[in-house]
Amino acid sequence: MKQNATKIVHEWQYIANKLHEGLFIDVVLIRANSTMVAAFTSLFLGGIDRLLPLMQESFPELGLKREDCTEMSWIESAHTLAGFQKEEPLHSLLDRNSSSSKGFFKAKSDYVKQPIPESAFEGIYDRFAEEEGQSAVIALIPYGGKMNEISESEIPFPHRAGNIYKIMYVVAWGEDGASQRYINWIRKLYGYMTPYVSKNPREAYLNYRDLDIGRNNQGYTGYKKASIWGKKYFKNNFDRLVHVKTTVDPHNFFRNEQSIPPLSSRVPKKIGD
Repeated sequence: MKQNATKIVHEWQYIANKLHEGLFIDVVLIRANSTMVAAFTSLFLGGIDRLLPLMQESFPELGLKREDCTEMSWIESAHTLAGFQKEEPLHSLLDRNSSSSKGFFKAKSDYVKQPIPESAFEGIYDRFAEEEGQSAVIALIPYGGKMNEISESEIPFPHRAGNIYKIMYVVAWGEDGASQRYINWIRKLYGYMTPYVSKNPREAYLNYRDLDIGRNNQGYTGYKKASIWGKKYFKNNFDRLVHVKTTVDPHNFFRNEQSIPPLSSRVPKKIGD
């Protein structure tokens, strides 16, 4: 990586969840030709004149300059961060069919509680040098701020204080016949990251649905099996959600591959479950 980017990404970990509550800075790692690129994207609830001294105080390593910044309304920022071009109208945000992607993708997630060493990032780059890595992305998404102020047991979403950032891993491809190769690649990357992320459980983000961590049977799924992924998504809140499910949907009418099961069900168990 050029411009000492690995060191800057490493330093970012120490301030990412401690920045001013109106400032958000994430990092996206991608491969551009034969070079790894770290792209820093920021959203600040304020003007450039307030942002520049704040950045100089909290993250001078990034070297932010006035010409790097654009002032806009909040809805314009949502439009920009969603990937739309400036010339596209704001109502593009309402178009649920606007994505031009016609291929396939696989996503996984992790939570980081201790800064990852620089050497570990070098291992990530080695994997991105493989053919499948050309269409892969890693996003490092900071927590902190209001996330820390809400107890992990207050609502079902439990990933609160103690997390520096969340990792999103994504790999995409165009042909169905190549699926297994790309899925294997991201699984190996996920395996490589094991020493550097949360443990017992290895936490995951529900909205990056990952069937690798477990899935329901076609019929009945017991509590023990469902807790394998349920604890990753909801931690200790999983037990409370099971009790709610048992109360409001005891026959498990509403279900999907990773839905929460009731404690009892009239759907007969499969042999061996």
